[in-house]
Formats: sequence, structure tokens, C-alpha cells
Amino acid sequence: MQNLPALVVLLTVLLQFGTMYAVGHARGKYRIEAPATSGHPAFDRAYRVQLNTLESTVMFLPALWLATHYGYVLWAGVAGLVWIAGRVWYAFAYLGDASKRGGGYMVGMVGWAALMVMGALGFGRALIAG
Repeated sequence: MQNLPALVVLLTVLLQFGTMYAVGHARGKYRIEAPATSGHPAFDRAYRVQLNTLESTVMFLPALWLATHYGYVLWAGVAGLVWIAGRVWYAFAYLGDASKRGGGYMVGMVGWAALMVMGALGFGRALIAG
């Protein structure tokens, strides 16, 4: 279980690759020439999924690191898997119908919030212990 957070990081990289691939595929399928970032609604959704996932990852990875660093290795890994599952759900839902992305978003936020709580508790404990 010590390696679970590392597996979560690997899965996060794969998730980023998947969203990048979806954008590239949509760009070709709908003939959206670079550097354009809009055009066909399906391309626009793929592009937003990629950017939203990247933005969320910027908050997720430090929270994962903090929770892991301060001793919540197993639970940080579990929360990280929850975040991954939520982001995958979010991506597939958004690609199909943007109005259905809310469930995946909320699951991902629960995973992230759990990591933030663990990181804050661990940091607080470390401050008190000196």
C-alpha cells in the first residue's frame, strides 16, 4: 500500500494523456485547424475536458503529496483513486453531454477535499509537535 499514491500519480498522467488524445482526435475529426480552440461543439467539449482536468490536477497533486507526506499514505491513495474515478466519470459525461458532468465533478471534489483535510491535519500535527 506504500506505493498506492505513486500509482495514483501514474494514473493521473494517463488521465492527462487521455484528455490530450481526445482533443487531438476531435481536432482531426472535426477539422479544427491549430491554433483554433473552438469550432464544433464536440471539439469544444473535448477541449474543455482537457483544460478542466489540467486545472483540477494542479490542485490535486499537491494535496495528494501533502496527505502522503504527513502519514496518510493508504488513505491518500484511496482518496486519490476516488479523484481519478470522479475525473474519468466527469470526462466521459462531459464528452457526451456537458449538462451531465456534475456527478463526476462532485466525486472528484470529494476525493480532493479528503486529501486537503488529511494534508491540513498532518501539517497541523507537525506544527504542534515542533
